[in-house]
Amino acid sequence: MSAMQIQRVTVDNFATMKTGLAIILEQCVQSGASIGFLQPFDLDKARDYWECKVFPGLALGSIYLWGAYLDNILVGTVQLNLAMPENQQHRADVAKLLVHPEYQRLGIARALMLVLEQSAISKQIKLLVLDTETGSNAESLYLSLGYDIVGNIDDFAREVNRLEYASTTIMCKHLKE
Repeated sequence: MSAMQIQRVTVDNFATMKTGLAIILEQCVQSGASIGFLQPFDLDKARDYWECKVFPGLALGSIYLWGAYLDNILVGTVQLNLAMPENQQHRADVAKLLVHPEYQRLGIARALMLVLEQSAISKQIKLLVLDTETGSNAESLYLSLGYDIVGNIDDFAREVNRLEYASTTIMCKHLKE
């Protein structure tokens, strides 16, 4: 495997990275990832997500975003959402851990999560919270990174390309400096 590089996505470099981010999102949805979208899903919808939902948070500083590169190709991303109520400033949400299907199982998701966790610690975040499809590879990854299962919710979200519903697992990790 080539050397992986992880870069923070900022307002300044977002324009150069948004097409790669859109491709990753579109390919993950096409491969059936349960990440909040339904098929049909195309690059235009993916671009809209990054431009309308994520970019404003980058500009406000309420979302931190990273991209993982292999051979100068953007292949993965993850978000740290810091927009919490006043009494929850000690925690943050992990969102949209995505790795392009052609590059999965290479340690990219783990590397992105480790960078996210170190950044959270530097921001004095004590607790990370996330949800993931029950029984998914992502759930196994989070468990291996020390996340605890808080609970499960049956029929939480519709499957990306079917009329069936999937359960979600709520997980958290208490961070130590």
